[in-house]
Amino acid sequence: METNLVIHPFGSVIKKDSEAKKGVSFQSIGGLKTQIQAVREMIEMPLTNPELFTAYGVPPPRGILLYGPSGTGKTMIARAVANETGVHFFCINGPEVLSRYYGETEARLREIFTEAQNKSPSIVFIDELDALCPRRDKVQNEFERRVVATLLTLMDGMHMKSTDTYVMVLAATNRPDALDPALRRPGRFDREIEIGIPSVTDRRDILVTLLKNVPHSLHDEDISSLAESAHGYVGADLAAACKEASLYAFKRSLHNHDNGSSQSLEQRDARIKRELLVSSEDMRAAFRCVRPSAMREVALEVPKVHWSDVGGNEMIKRKLKEAVEWPLKHPEAFQRLGIRPPRGILMYGPPGCSKTLIARALATESGLNFIAIKGPELFSKWVGESEKAVREVFLKARATAPSIVFFDELDAIAGQRNSTGGSDVNDRVLTQLLTELDGVETLKDVIFIAATNRPDMIDKALMRPGRVDRLIYVPLPCWDTRRHILEIHLARTPCEGSLDLEDLVERTEGYSGAEIAAVCREAALAALQENIQAESVELRHFEKALMAVKPRTSTQMINFYDDFQKKSGIHTI
Repeated sequence: METNLVIHPFGSVIKKDSEAKKGVSFQSIGGLKTQIQAVREMIEMPLTNPELFTAYGVPPPRGILLYGPSGTGKTMIARAVANETGVHFFCINGPEVLSRYYGETEARLREIFTEAQNKSPSIVFIDELDALCPRRDKVQNEFERRVVATLLTLMDGMHMKSTDTYVMVLAATNRPDALDPALRRPGRFDREIEIGIPSVTDRRDILVTLLKNVPHSLHDEDISSLAESAHGYVGADLAAACKEASLYAFKRSLHNHDNGSSQSLEQRDARIKRELLVSSEDMRAAFRCVRPSAMREVALEVPKVHWSDVGGNEMIKRKLKEAVEWPLKHPEAFQRLGIRPPRGILMYGPPGCSKTLIARALATESGLNFIAIKGPELFSKWVGESEKAVREVFLKARATAPSIVFFDELDAIAGQRNSTGGSDVNDRVLTQLLTELDGVETLKDVIFIAATNRPDMIDKALMRPGRVDRLIYVPLPCWDTRRHILEIHLARTPCEGSLDLEDLVERTEGYSGAEIAAVCREAALAALQENIQAESVELRHFEKALMAVKPRTSTQMINFYDDFQKKSGIHTI
């Protein structure tokens, strides 16, 4: 079916079907089957069966709003609608119709809608609607208010002039909250369809669709593995990753054949084309290069720390794996028993006992989106901004689920309410945090992990089951843990063969993990102080280091943590 696309002087230039973007159809869009079905139902039924709406006196839908993060496929759906429908299609890019001259913007909008009515049935697509119709209570300029009022009048007047004309308005935005509320009501935009961040199944569908026209050697298992590890990637990110992988494959093939052979240039190019295949290694290298758009505002480049880099604490590692990995790998088991996985985990213990290091290792090993928040950075001097920062963190975590939200030094923002005089900012931030963890909106596939060395200062409302389900005590390292920590640090430090590791483990009793690492560092520095050309660390250097670094965890502090562990009513490890 030939599409009657329009080249309008005030809208975007849309080329005819023969010149339009090839391959942009509903079948060429991956991962959005539900959304595409909803769009087709809203658009095709009034166009193909208008007599049904007329006979039953039901007004046909007038507008569809597509909203979601950038790069998820909103504009691509509009292009597919333009290519597959047999009606006139008008495209308006928000900033393009704006003019600095008084009344010209409104005149352009009226002319576009008038032409759309004259060529009915037709579709008007408005891209970046928030640039054209911002909230009138948030703008100071009278110009934006007039433009919004004009568009509202045009959308209301389309079905009042003549019942025979039918114009559908399709709009896209990535900032739905910035739109004027008057637009978001039935009769104007009857349906709002969210084009969200793709799930694992959607990402696999997108990758399969993108790789159809790319020569590759990937198996179904490889594509599934890539889709599972690409948390937070939207369609545009996946397309960029496939493009990068193709470049890697081309460079590799060009390097392999650029060996000064006697082949002609045409023969070499033909051979490269025959052997050019995108491999699984190319795709994984591309994913390391292309970062997910949905996580750029809050994601941190967490250092690659593995479980093998964390000395001992095997029980703690196992419990964290159960809380994080089991719900993702075995969701049917939780559904079968009718339970939900743990929502929150609090690690507490003396300073320097690897709480933050364990969180880094969990982020690396689980492969989930990791959002790290340092307690004090959420506070702002402006009223309401601190609570907004908490909301945005969890909003992003929900959008990029499955994800981990890690709060370091939780006592800085979750202190007991009414415990201090003066400002109540801490109370409001804590209340917002409690609401996000266990409020009306459920926290699905988002795990809350926090660390503190002052668990007694945290508000009791946060410590109840349903918010923090598990308390994990990270104690001073035992004998086996100290030995493991020393082995990890001394593996990178050449030591004298006569060094007695067992004796060193005994002499570091009462030391935290950070203090044991400091002992190894001080011993190496002592060796360099004697001789800058030193090639190994000897026992006397460790003697100096043990004299310089003393354990700082007192007996009273250990007793405090033991008492807290006994008194706590939550599941404590």
